[in-house]
Amino acid sequence: MKNIQIAIDGPSGAGKSTMAKMIAKELGILYLDTGAMYRAVALKAIRSGIDTKDSSALAEMVKGIDLQIVYEDGIQKVILDGTDVTEDIRTPAVTVGSSDVAVNSAVREKMVELQREIAEKSSVIMDGRDIGTHVLPNADVKIFLTASIEDRTKRRYEELKEKGTLKQTFEELKKEMEYRDKNDSSRTHSPLKKADDAILLDTTGFSVEESAKTILDIIKSRL
Repeated sequence: MKNIQIAIDGPSGAGKSTMAKMIAKELGILYLDTGAMYRAVALKAIRSGIDTKDSSALAEMVKGIDLQIVYEDGIQKVILDGTDVTEDIRTPAVTVGSSDVAVNSAVREKMVELQREIAEKSSVIMDGRDIGTHVLPNADVKIFLTASIEDRTKRRYEELKEKGTLKQTFEELKKEMEYRDKNDSSRTHSPLKKADDAILLDTTGFSVEESAKTILDIIKSRL
């Protein structure tokens, strides 16, 4: 059986990562968290004293970045310059910074290069902003996942609260998400948009289980 490629795109907080992880487990294929890669770049910039909006400095920094996505006991870990930064990349500062670095063309080209290399070696499901339009344009299944801003903020708020990492109010989180939506949709290089051949799925009001079942049904009907 040939390797399969599944692309899930959509705005921040739409549940892309949660769905991709569940589906990867169900289908027994590799899940690649592309967002974590951009978060790692943002973290490296912050730790290096580089402004996450400084295009030239970011372009130079990313040339020699040592970034690996590894799996240990079924859990994805992000290794940056030889150090496990899986938890470090989930702070509010890195969240905002990741949207900033993602508009940098040099950063995106480097990340896409790494992502395509992985997709060539095994069946994968990837989630992000431009997987179906740019990273994997020939993916077997493309889904554009979205939900209302209120619903997305609520999901992210509950997620952070459950993890014990909630540091913002609901309104602050909503403003952060609106900032990311605008940034991701208006960037020049590979902006957030639905691929022409992607299936649009609005999960406003859906439970996690309902969303996962709907997506799995779509995937199985296409493979």
